[in-house]
Amino acid sequence: MSSIISNNKLKVGIAGYGVVGTKRRLCIDQNPKFLTVAVSDIKFTDEGMMSDGVYYYNTYDKMFQHHLDVLLVCLPNYLAAEATIAGLKHNLHVFCEKPPGRTVEDIRNVIEVEKRYPNLRLKYGFNHRYHDSVIEAKKIIETGQYGRVVNIKGIYGKSSIIPFSGGWRSERQHAGGGILLDQGIHMLDMIRYFAGDFEEVKSFVSNDYWHHDVEDNAYAIMRNSLGCVAMIHSTATQWQHRFRLEVTMEEGLIELTGILSGTKSYGEEKLRLVPRKDGSIVGSFAEITTSYLEDNSWRDEVNEFADVIIKDQKVENGTSTDALKVMELVYKIYCADDKWKSAFNIPHP
Repeated sequence: MSSIISNNKLKVGIAGYGVVGTKRRLCIDQNPKFLTVAVSDIKFTDEGMMSDGVYYYNTYDKMFQHHLDVLLVCLPNYLAAEATIAGLKHNLHVFCEKPPGRTVEDIRNVIEVEKRYPNLRLKYGFNHRYHDSVIEAKKIIETGQYGRVVNIKGIYGKSSIIPFSGGWRSERQHAGGGILLDQGIHMLDMIRYFAGDFEEVKSFVSNDYWHHDVEDNAYAIMRNSLGCVAMIHSTATQWQHRFRLEVTMEEGLIELTGILSGTKSYGEEKLRLVPRKDGSIVGSFAEITTSYLEDNSWRDEVNEFADVIIKDQKVENGTSTDALKVMELVYKIYCADDKWKSAFNIPHP
């Protein structure tokens, strides 16, 4: 296992120092167990040291000259798996943002390398699991008080394919997929988190509006072995950004709306719990609504990773298995639309 330096801090390198990388660094710097040593990004035209003593490079491999303990991967999809594997091979714990790569094969290749380093910790950034509304929803479901999950309906949408600078998100060769892989993967992860894996998938996938070679809309209906049905619409033609996830149980309904984000464009984050009313032909009028005003998800996710390393624990959320399963689900949705699968020769997971 990587050694901890004398001041009892884990030395961190951040591969990809754009919007996400700089946001992650804020969380790293706030954690007393971490120390940012180096960052890399293609925006750097040279290499050197920042005023705060952090080294900067234009390629991530140059950071390996430092005696790092941890690598944070905040790179485009086509580099994510490559950098993750490189980090593991340099005996580093790795935290990688979603998605884990462009294809299912990417994450399978990572897992093969991960198996060779059982003392290292690999975690994927499925950040939505750390939002307070999602944490509370998970607790409610797991109590069993309202019975099993019957169905799930979700919509997650924004108004374009490219939310940040850099056109790679709209290019299949670099991104691997569009809005479903970029944003919808979060909702698919939550659906798995609440109801397990889904084996049967039907879908319509299209790029009819933006005309990139990646999808701007994906509509899917899925069913698992327990009979739970989930529906999702992942869209880049949602002119007013929207997040909504409904989880219907035998004896109640959980409704998640809004999700706190950097853009604040998805509205207020709320959880609404509606118990079922016996015998009513008009449904239940009773409900409990909770609003969440702070987003500590990025901080809490990083802090958990630090604890996992320091305490030599197993990763529980955002495991490589989670990453593989949700990537397989993304590709099941792609392949369930025969026209989409044929148009881009998409391999079945």
